Amino acid sequence: MEQTSVQKLARVLRVMVVAIFAGNIFALFLVPGLVTLGELGEEWQHLFQMGSDPHEPLSPVVFLLIMWPEVFRHIPQGFGNQYVVLTLFLLLCGICTAVILWQGKRVLDTILKGNPFVMDNAKSLKTAAICCFLIAGAAFLRLIWGFVYYQSIAPLLTYNALFVPIFLMAGLLCMVMSALFRQAAELKAENDLTI
Repeated sequence: MEQTSVQKLARVLRVMVVAIFAGNIFALFLVPGLVTLGELGEEWQHLFQMGSDPHEPLSPVVFLLIMWPEVFRHIPQGFGNQYVVLTLFLLLCGICTAVILWQGKRVLDTILKGNPFVMDNAKSLKTAAICCFLIAGAAFLRLIWGFVYYQSIAPLLTYNALFVPIFLMAGLLCMVMSALFRQAAELKAENDLTI
C-alpha cells in the first residue's frame, strides 16, 4: 500500500520529534550543571581538574552531570535562591516539553497507520494541553517571583513574560484539536456501526 503525502510528511516529522525528544531528555540531565555554572565563577576551573590526571580536565558533559549536588546544596535556602528557582523552572519546562513531544509522536504514529481519528489522539492532545498550561503557570509564577526578588518590573522583559501567553495559546489550541479529534472519533465510530 502506497503512502499518502500526509503519511510521508508524518514520517519525516516523527523522526524529527524523536530526535528532539532524545535531545530534550539529554539536556534535562545537564540543566542543574548549566545553571550552577553561573554561580560558580572561577570555582569551575578547579572542578574541571577533578579527573584522575590533574592535567587532564573532565569532559564538559561529565562536569555538568556532577553539578547536580551543587544545586541541591542550595535547596535549604529555598526559593530565595535564584539558581534553585531557575533549575526547578527549567526542569519542569523540560519535563513538560518531553511529554508534549511524546504525545506528538503518538499522534504521528496513528497518522502513519492511516487511522488518525481515534480517541487516543484526543487524549494525547489533552495531555499536551495540560503540559502547555503547566509551563504557562510556571512561567507566570516565576514572573511574579522575579518581581518580588528583583523588586523591579525588569522580569517583564524576559522570556518568562513571553512563555505565559505563548503556552496559554498553545494549550488552548491543543484543547480545540483534542475536541476535534474526539468528535471525529465519535463520528467514525457511529459510521462504523451503521455499516
